[in-house]
Order: sequence, then C-alpha cells, then structure tokens
Amino acid sequence: MALSPGTAVALVPAQPATDGSQDWLASSGKTQLAVAFAESFWQAAGVDLLVWIVATSRASVLSGLVEAAVAAVGADPAGDAELIATRFISWLRETNRSWLVVLDDLSDPDDLDRLWPEGPTGMVLITTTNSAALSGSKRAAVLQIGAFSPREALSYLRGRLTADPDQRLGAIDLIEELGYEPLALAQASVVVVGSELSCSDYRGYFVRRREQFTAAADGKQPPAASVTWTFSLEQADRMLPDGVGRSLLALAALLDGHGIPGTLFTTQAARGYLAASRPADPVDAERVRNALLVLEQAGLLAIDLTAAPPTVRMKPVIQAAIRTAMPDGMFERAARAAADALLEVWPADELLAWRAGEARRCAASLQRAAGELLWAGSCHPLLLRAGQSLDSARLTGPAVAHWRELAAVSQRVLGPTHRDTVVIGQHLADAYLRAGQAAEACPWLQWVLADRVRVLGPDDPATIAARRNLGHALVAADRIRDALPVLDGAVGDYERVRGANHLDTLGARDELAAAYRAAGQSGEAIQLYRRTLADRERIQGSQSLDTMTTRQQLADAYLAAGKLKDALSHYKRVLSDRERALGPDHLDTIAARGNLGAAYHSAGRMASALQLYEQTHASYERVLGADHPDTLAYQASLATAYYRVGRLSDAMTLLRDTLARCERVLPAGDPLTHAVRDNLTNIAGRLRFSGTRGRLALGLAPAR
Repeated sequence: MALSPGTAVALVPAQPATDGSQDWLASSGKTQLAVAFAESFWQAAGVDLLVWIVATSRASVLSGLVEAAVAAVGADPAGDAELIATRFISWLRETNRSWLVVLDDLSDPDDLDRLWPEGPTGMVLITTTNSAALSGSKRAAVLQIGAFSPREALSYLRGRLTADPDQRLGAIDLIEELGYEPLALAQASVVVVGSELSCSDYRGYFVRRREQFTAAADGKQPPAASVTWTFSLEQADRMLPDGVGRSLLALAALLDGHGIPGTLFTTQAARGYLAASRPADPVDAERVRNALLVLEQAGLLAIDLTAAPPTVRMKPVIQAAIRTAMPDGMFERAARAAADALLEVWPADELLAWRAGEARRCAASLQRAAGELLWAGSCHPLLLRAGQSLDSARLTGPAVAHWRELAAVSQRVLGPTHRDTVVIGQHLADAYLRAGQAAEACPWLQWVLADRVRVLGPDDPATIAARRNLGHALVAADRIRDALPVLDGAVGDYERVRGANHLDTLGARDELAAAYRAAGQSGEAIQLYRRTLADRERIQGSQSLDTMTTRQQLADAYLAAGKLKDALSHYKRVLSDRERALGPDHLDTIAARGNLGAAYHSAGRMASALQLYEQTHASYERVLGADHPDTLAYQASLATAYYRVGRLSDAMTLLRDTLARCERVLPAGDPLTHAVRDNLTNIAGRLRFSGTRGRLALGLAPAR
C-alpha cells in the first residue's frame, strides 16, 4: 500500500457503481484491509497516534475528532465540537509525532469540510463505497479493491477449511463459481465448516439457487454474495429453530452496522420483543448471547470482544437484505423494540461526546430505516434523546439538522398543535440560537409563544418564559425594536405573576436593560440596571455572582453612555469582587480584568489599559492556551493598544501571530479572523503612508 507520511490513500471497490447490485460488489473487504494495516502499523510502533473514525456523517466525524483531541492533547470535551475538532486538525498539521487517521466508510465529502487531516508526519487512510465521495477531498490516491486473485481465493478457502481436509474437495471449482468475491467466499466457508458439506456439494447448491435468482431477474445473473448469504441464513435457522436468530438479525439490521452495543440485545425491551411470539418460553440474556455466537458462526454478523462492552457489527449489504426480507409486522415490531432498547443502553454521561457516538449512529440508522414507524401517535422518545445528545455534545450543525427534520415530520404526521410538535419546535429554536442562527430561531419561538398562550394562558410561567426567550432571540437577531416591547411585556408579566423581587423578574429586567443598551437608549438601560442592582444587593447580597453580573452590565451601560468615571468605578468593583469570590485565574475574573482594561482604553488612560491587557492576555494564555479564541481576541486587543501608544513594531508582530493562529484554528469565515486581518491591513497601510509623509500616520486613530 502506497501510504507514507504526508500522504492519503482511499480504498474503493474496483467494481463501478452501476445498478442495484452495487452494494454486494462493494463489500470487497476495504474495512478489513484498513484494520489490518492500522494494526500492523500500531504493533510495529510505526505511529505514535492512531485515530479510527466512522465517517458516515458530520456528527460522527466531529465526535471522533473530539475523542482524539481529548486523548492526544487534553482538550476540554465540554467545548464546542467544531472548534475542538478544528484545533485538533491544526495540531495534526504541526505536531512532530507520527500519526494515522482512518476515515472508515466516508459517504459525503462535505462531512470533512475544514476537517481534512493532513500534516508532514501523518497519514490518512479512507474507505468508501464510491470514489465520487472523494470529489471534495484533498490529494487522496485511489486504490481499487476488487476480487481475490485465484491464488488468494484458494489460499483463503483452504485456510478456513482446516478441520476436515475432505471438505476441500472441489475448492477450485467453487472459487471460480463465486467469482473470487471476498464476501461470497467468507459466507460459503462458514457454511461448509459448520456442516458436512464439501466445497463441491456447496457449489452444486449454489449453482441451482443462482439459476433460480437469474430466472426471477429476467436472465440477469446476481452477484455471488447475494446468493451465498441465503445459505448462511438457512444455516442459522437450522442452528436456531426457535426463531430467536431471525428476530435478532431484524434488530441488528435496523441499527448502525459499524458498531452496535452488545448489551442492547440483552435489554428488557429486546428480550421482550424476542419472546413476544413465544410467551411460554422466556428469553434470558444467556440465550441471547448464545444466539449471537451462532449468527457469527453463520457469517451474518461479527462480535468484537475487544471492545468494552462487546460490539456487534454487520455488513450494510446484509442489513439491507434482511430489511428487504422482513414482513411488515416484524419490521414494525423490531423498529419499536430497537428504539426502546437503545434508550435503555444510552450512556448517562453526556459530558464526553464520544460516549454516546455509537448510540447516536444507531439512532440515526434506525430513524432512516423506520421512517414514520417511530411516529405512531407521538414522537418516540429516542428521537428526542438523540437530538438532546447532539445538543449536549455541542454538535451544533448536526443538531440543527436533526431538530429541523423532526419538526418537519412532526408537523406533517402529528399536526402543528400536537404537544410533541411544539416541544420539537422549542428544541429547534434553541439549536438555532446555539448555532448563532438567531434569525432562524425567531419564527419558531413566535410560534411556540402563540401555542403557549393558546393552551396555557398568558400568565402561565411557561408562557412568560417563552415570551422572554423570544425577546432574547430578537435581540440576538439584531431586531432590537421588535425585542423591546416583547421583553417589556415579559418583565410586566413576571412582576404581576411572580412579584417584583422574584429572581426571574430581576433576570428579565436585566435582559430588557440589555436591549435598551443595544438600541442606544443608555439612559433607560442605566435606570433599569441601577434598580436591579439595588434589588440584587438587598435580596442576594453584594457577593452574589448574579449581583456581580448586573454590576458588570451597569458598568457597560455607563461606558456606552460616555460616563467613564462611573464605568471605571463599577468595573473596579466587579474585578475586586470576582478576585475575592472566584480567585484571580477564574475565567470570569480574567474577563473582568479585560473589561477594566477596555474601559481605561476608552478613557485614553493607555498606560493602565496596556498593563491590564497584558495581564489579561497572559492569564488567558496560561489558563486556556495560546490558540483559544478568547486568548486570540485579547491578543488582538493588546496589539491595538500597542498601536495606540506608538509601539508599531510590537503591534504588527502580535497581529501577524494572531492572524496566523486564527487562520489555523478557527473555522473559515470566523469574524475574529476577518477583524484581525483588517486591522493588520489598515496598520500596514498607515505605516507605508508614514514612510512617505513623515510621521503623520502616528496621529491616526487606531484601526477598528
């Protein structure tokens, strides 16, 4: 395999995708080759870091990169997944450690947008069923994986038939009849090993059945594997005559074949489904485990005992064949049982994004296969759980896509007034807000508010909260004039229903004040903040974090109004309170120090501003690291301060470093990157002007 540091290789099936038989022919052993290659490199100490990612979706790619970032560089898994993944990709480009990233079953090149792993010390290995999926990829050499050669096929078959040499009789004729297809040979060998058949006997059965399939397909001969799998199924039926085997296959066929938690098959929901047709014959966990071993011996699935817990894998082509063969009633029962069982095994700890990655992939697979079967009268809780998991993992883009799809189906199937439709609409709005798409969130929040008023009445706490949420989104969408009456109404509702001293009332009043400040109405904002600050000090105490936050907002309002003395007084108080309550290295304390520096900057007191900027930048770099967005933002602010005091060389050097880091670690199009680039361009232009016209450029205002 032509894979060396700094290169990428894609394993694709040699048979081109032409018709419905493509899936069988695409099962050429690409993943098995990738596993063998990765294991050989790892065991030979050929790489320091090995990352295996199931690349079937954007969410799966991001989860895999987050897991790798946590393990390799100690990234905080609670951060934004896109940012963590982007920073890890940057680390791969720069590290001196050798690495191999395997992207298994890549289906859409867009899933790797800004996430393509590359670097001089690394290698990328991709498996995909269609080389068209590589159209957006970078410099991947394509290696076609086809059928075995005659010698490879014969060696493989003889290697599997070691217990009884007589079974090898007719092996050469059999491999020729199977067209040297890897999957067909694997399935044929397990049936022969598990029976008294010889290769010649199996070939006779195979030829007759293929002739039947060909006649049914108007003379079109099917791929060998599409025939051999039926013998594997019959072998399983002979070994499991109670029907448990087929029922287990039905469950597995609806989930993600790249990895199904083995414990799912022994859940209460799964065992209840397996025993439904035989109520007098309960199915215990041991019986299920034995049945899974039989299905593995028949070549219909594989069990990875090295995983914890053990993982069941099934080839997509076999899954598709089983789904096609399932009767409607069995399909529906299996779908609902699979959904219930997934809920039972869903990881409780969502702080580590990858722990639920396998469950999310299984849920997505089931959602595609089952369609509206999971919407009988209501939305199945699994679909909500999957969306909440995407939210918890900070997979903002995939979360928006998931909730948007659920909202469309719920409106169509359950109707716009159904409770689940409203709940999903709220989740979609929240996902839009987390993704920075406030404008898209507003219509959904307006709709949720209207439903709350209609169903619960205007004074219900949920209705008032919905009104406040809408106001918040309108502010975020820069629709300030629309937000003001909504938030004012929410404050009035809270005061009437909860009382003027309730914490919800104070919080809503703070949001209204922030909207006034955003609208340029600093006087109204200051008045509200002062009132809320006095109430918080009286009710919660001066050292409450809420009180400190309101004081910070009041200082911001004073600064916006040009009342610098008042602003500085409150900024100083916030900083001292946070240092005392939280410590000097808490992120809120660091932010307060930076805000005080910005206030000094606005007041023209550059010596004090510069000192605080340097302290803030050093604190962020120490606590968060040099490449964190907050560190980069304050590094840019420090550069602007340097420019303001005439330290032009320091400003240019710092801005160049900031821009290089932003371009490397932040998503494409990030506003901070644009701002730093503009500042650097402006300062460079003014320096050129300074060189031709004396030192006039030094008197210009700092770049904004």
